[in-house]
Amino acid sequence: MQQLGYAIIAAGLGSRLQQEGILQPKPMIVINGKPMIGRLIEQFADNGAGCVDVIVNTSNTQTRDYLMNTDFGIDVNLVVKDTPSSMHSLYELAKTGICRNVDRVVVTTVDTVFDPADFKKYINACRCSNANALMGITPFVDDEKPLFVDVDNQNVIQGYYDQKCSCSHVSAGIYGLDSQSFNVLERTVTQGMSRMRNFQRALIDNGLDVQAFRFGKVIDVDHATDIEVAQRFLL
Repeated sequence: MQQLGYAIIAAGLGSRLQQEGILQPKPMIVINGKPMIGRLIEQFADNGAGCVDVIVNTSNTQTRDYLMNTDFGIDVNLVVKDTPSSMHSLYELAKTGICRNVDRVVVTTVDTVFDPADFKKYINACRCSNANALMGITPFVDDEKPLFVDVDNQNVIQGYYDQKCSCSHVSAGIYGLDSQSFNVLERTVTQGMSRMRNFQRALIDNGLDVQAFRFGKVIDVDHATDIEVAQRFLL
């Protein structure tokens, strides 16, 4: 069984939510009585995490205070840094050593809401997978700019596309990455690239074994209306 690390990307500004009058930092948006970031950390703890690494931006003092003053039953290692993209946020987390002493790191974006039962199956798959990357995908499309995923019959990802084409799934914002994946991440950042989707494409371009895990419904909380949708879904 593979040893797993856990990390959360929470360094975005949540500008679309702010434009719609949601002034709370995105990680602190309450879904069914609990901040989204707290819910994720508890999901990780329920699946065997001993610690989780989290990156937040420098202006997000509310989330930082919450993480520092809440007892989740596991350690929370906090990185405070402004980054130009989620890919760069992941790179900053990697520099802290999250990929050392583990076989794979499970990473989610903070605004990803999923079925806990699906996530438990995904974690079990991560512990047994021989792929370099095991990426969560979903047939539920609610993102303004979804990343469509071309998957073959053996669940091997063939490509990532900005346009739908014949693809029936999109990226779910859930990533299980081994050390070779993080080597590709470092090269991608060094080459001046940006955006998480370009890192995912680079994994394939560099010949890594990138496989898909099919979640059911996964909600990306980018708009005020998504909050209610996520609450109904979890209930």
